[in-house]
Amino acid sequence: MLKDITLGQYFPGNTVAHRLDSRTKILLVLLYIVALFCAKGIVTYAILGACLAACVHISKVGVGQLVRGLKPVLFIMIFTGMLNLFFTPGERYLVNWWIFRISDTGVHNAVFMVLRIMMLIMGTFLMTYTTSPISLTDGLERLLGWMKRFRVPVHELAMMMSIALRFIPTLIEETDKIMSAQKARGADFESGNLIQKAKALIPILVPLFISAFRRADELATAMECRCYHGGEGRTKLHVLQYRGRDFIALALGGAITAGIIVMSRFGL
Repeated sequence: MLKDITLGQYFPGNTVAHRLDSRTKILLVLLYIVALFCAKGIVTYAILGACLAACVHISKVGVGQLVRGLKPVLFIMIFTGMLNLFFTPGERYLVNWWIFRISDTGVHNAVFMVLRIMMLIMGTFLMTYTTSPISLTDGLERLLGWMKRFRVPVHELAMMMSIALRFIPTLIEETDKIMSAQKARGADFESGNLIQKAKALIPILVPLFISAFRRADELATAMECRCYHGGEGRTKLHVLQYRGRDFIALALGGAITAGIIVMSRFGL
C-alpha cells in the first residue's frame, strides 16, 4: 500500500506537459478544479474526462501511475459513495428495505461524487508528476508574489510546501524499510482488531519520527552552510518565462471551464 502513494513524485520527461511553465500548470489545475465542481451532468463530466485523458496522453506518464495513486484513497471514495447512496432523498426509491433506502438521486450523486474525487486526484497528481519540486516552488512564489505587500512570507511558504512534497516519497520509502525490518523480527501488523493494529504501529512511528527529525536537522544544516537566508536578494538559475504554448494552454483551459459553467447553468 505504501508503494502506491505517488504524491510528490516527479517523472522527468521532455513532453509539452513537462515544458509548460509551472505557473501555467498550477493555474490550469485550479481551472480544472473549478470546472469539476461546476460539472453536473454526463456531458460535462465526459468533456472533463476527455481533457484529462488528452493531458495524460500528452504527458506520457501512463494511466497505470495515476490509477496506482488512487489506491490509498480507495476507502474514502467508497465511503463517500455509500454516504451519498444511502442518505440522499429522492422522488423515486429503487430500494426501500429496513434502513436501506436508495433513491435515483442517491445513485446519481454517488456515481458523480466518486467520479469527481477520482478525476480531482488524478488531475492534481498529473501536475506533480510533470513538474519538479523546484519549479513548483518558483511558480507558487511568483503567483503569490502580490501577497508580499501584506508582509506574507511567500518565499518561505512556497519553500515549505516544496520541501513537504519532496520528502513525501522519502518518508514513504523509510516507512517501508522500517516495516520490513520489523516484520523480519517477527512483528505482525495485519492480525488483530483495530486497537491491536494501532498498537502495532508504535514500533514504526518512533523510528520514523526520529528519522524525519534527523533529516530535517541535516537539511537545515546544509541550507545554513550554503548561506541560505530567505528569498531576499536571491537569484534563480532558471527564470520562469511565459511562452506561446503557455498562453494557448491557458486560453484552452479558460474556454473549457467557461463552457462547463455555461452548460451546467443551462442544465446540460
